[in-house]
Amino acid sequence: MKTAILIPCYNESATIEKVVLDFKRVMPHAEIYVYDNNSTDGTDDIARKSGAIVRYEYKQGKGNVVKSMFRDIEADCYIMVDGDDTYPAEEALEFEKLVLNGEADMVIGDRLSSTYFEENDRPFHNTGNKVVRKFINVFFKSDLKDIMTGMRAFSYDFVKSFPISSKEFEIETEMSVFALINDFKIKEIPINYRDRIEGSESKLNTYKDGYKVINMIFALIRDQRPLLFFSLISLILLIIAGIYFFPILFKYFSSGVVLKIPTLIVISTVVIVAVIIFFTGVLLHVLKKQHSESLEHHLIILNELKKNKEE
Repeated sequence: MKTAILIPCYNESATIEKVVLDFKRVMPHAEIYVYDNNSTDGTDDIARKSGAIVRYEYKQGKGNVVKSMFRDIEADCYIMVDGDDTYPAEEALEFEKLVLNGEADMVIGDRLSSTYFEENDRPFHNTGNKVVRKFINVFFKSDLKDIMTGMRAFSYDFVKSFPISSKEFEIETEMSVFALINDFKIKEIPINYRDRIEGSESKLNTYKDGYKVINMIFALIRDQRPLLFFSLISLILLIIAGIYFFPILFKYFSSGVVLKIPTLIVISTVVIVAVIIFFTGVLLHVLKKQHSESLEHHLIILNELKKNKEE
């Protein structure tokens, strides 16, 4: 059974050597891949000298790097970790065990139940993690503890069926939602998180990347829960229409006179739009269901191909 350690990197020269050597020590049987994303500080050379297999992704952004890694590499277990030395390599053995035993398709390294809030001194990052977690758990009826962690393990089925659309740091949120929507087996393991060492700089922009994550969440709700999303829009429009319509109706009952005819025309238009939007959600819900069935068929084919290779 082959395990691949995947390390997406951009200017991590201060820490990449330690990350690679830690994983070589803990998991000498695994192949370690460092995907360099246009680093200018010699990250690739340091990783190569440390014993990693170095490859390149020239389209900037972590999502683009993950897409290349998942497309290029064949393994039975994939362990993805950041190159900033904030995650302990020792935890990876348990991740690998869960995936190879078939107990999980995605193992999440849960920082938030452990040391994250003690180690991370960026309050907006802490708040953002809590807000995103709450949002996802409410809309997708889950109980995940850490949505945006950078340390995860994946099965072959997950990696080869995950259609990545994110280009940057919102990729972790997309992974979590994809696993929830498609009923992949998810396990969470609390891990000890440590903040970056001095001289190692975070690439995250609190506001810019936070905005992208929120946009991603709304897009995922629209795409993955279309009936809920469009029904809510329809309901809001109907409520607005009702606020303007009922005073006119009550006035008609009391006086027998229809007032504000132009307003009634606008209200009628809003109601028609609300109905159209609702049935759009119904149609997309049916298409989403068909897509889910296609994914199941795709996974069956993947398993058959995997068995053929093993034989």
